[in-house]
Amino acid sequence: MQMINLSPKSTYFFLVLISLSGMISCKSQTSKSAVKGESPRPIKNEVIIGANSTEKYLPLLKDKKVVVVANQTSVIFKNEMAASSQSKPRNDVDYIHLVDSLLSLGIQVQKVFAPEHGFRGKVDAGEYVKDGKDAKTGLPIISLYGKNKKPSQEHLENVDMVVFDIQDVGVRFYTYIATLQYVMEACAEAGIPVLVLDRPNPNGHYVDGPTLEAAHRSFLGLNPIPLVYGMTIGEYAKMINGEGWLANGITCNLTVIPLQNYSHQTSYNLPIRPSPNLPNDKAINLYPSLGFFEGTFINAGRGTEMQFQVYGAPFFDQTGFSYTPQANFGAKYPKHKGKRCNGIDLRTTEYLSKINLEFLIDAYKKTPKTEKFFGPTFTAHAGTTELEQQIAQGLSAEEIRETWESDLEKFKKIRRKYLIYTD
Repeated sequence: MQMINLSPKSTYFFLVLISLSGMISCKSQTSKSAVKGESPRPIKNEVIIGANSTEKYLPLLKDKKVVVVANQTSVIFKNEMAASSQSKPRNDVDYIHLVDSLLSLGIQVQKVFAPEHGFRGKVDAGEYVKDGKDAKTGLPIISLYGKNKKPSQEHLENVDMVVFDIQDVGVRFYTYIATLQYVMEACAEAGIPVLVLDRPNPNGHYVDGPTLEAAHRSFLGLNPIPLVYGMTIGEYAKMINGEGWLANGITCNLTVIPLQNYSHQTSYNLPIRPSPNLPNDKAINLYPSLGFFEGTFINAGRGTEMQFQVYGAPFFDQTGFSYTPQANFGAKYPKHKGKRCNGIDLRTTEYLSKINLEFLIDAYKKTPKTEKFFGPTFTAHAGTTELEQQIAQGLSAEEIRETWESDLEKFKKIRRKYLIYTD
């Protein structure tokens, strides 16, 4: 692979970044980990994220006009121990944004494509994201969560390569994988290669949930995959190509910069919020189970600092735990804003390795018949009409889970073809 001929100043930055190249440590967990929202899974070695493997991808970007698909998680860590520390404040983690790094090394970054929540990750879930300009770099920012969810051919004019680097959390209705697919599709149509810098999936240790039905395809789910699919975003990109999910069966020229020292059972702490309402590892672990509430009239902690760690509503009977949602960072209009919600606190529950349907069933039973429970987007989040019907019919969690098994086994067989890392 040809090396890049850099100026003395750029060479200095390059050597600094390489010497500090971040191996994100996965430290051993204690019995208190479930209380803190940390993973108790066993770990082996330090993980090196794709973005930190600069020596593998910088030569591919030499003399190329580049677009970067990025948000606040698209960073290169300088201090691997700080990045992985559960005790160190997250805003003290030392890192450089990928875009800033590439510019400092003389890479010709032309513009940034921004997903849901925007380039800096401050926009509410589902809120329209506008085009703009990055104040720090002056680069144009093209929103992929506004009037366009797929880059136009005009957006890709005079572009030689697109770099995708966004932290995913491994849940189908988390929209970054839909953004990935549309970027791959647009690039395939334009004959532009895509480079994915892989990152660990904090929910990559299991596969579970209902499989998306074609009739309910939307930006909350484009492909027939389970709610929790157990793949990194790099592996998933390979699946998009291999399964022919791009329009008209086209294939993207795809390169994945892999993780090092990683398996799907590797514990991984996210030092930067992947989105405004996933503030910590406990919220991320509970998100596949509590995300169903996004399609109901139950509050799942938005408007508090306990997002996706609690659930409740004003019409629940008193439970001994209550909270009052208010407008805050990432939630301007939370459900039941300003109203006292009686609810359930899950911050000290055990770490999950499967979807817990008991929360959804419990909330349904607590909801009086005079109140609405299911909202208009529940089916889009679930990916099937069956789950709403099963809950309403009073099926148990285990009875519902049994209806998933056949599809899960089929998916697992397909999934194996695209795995880069071991289970």
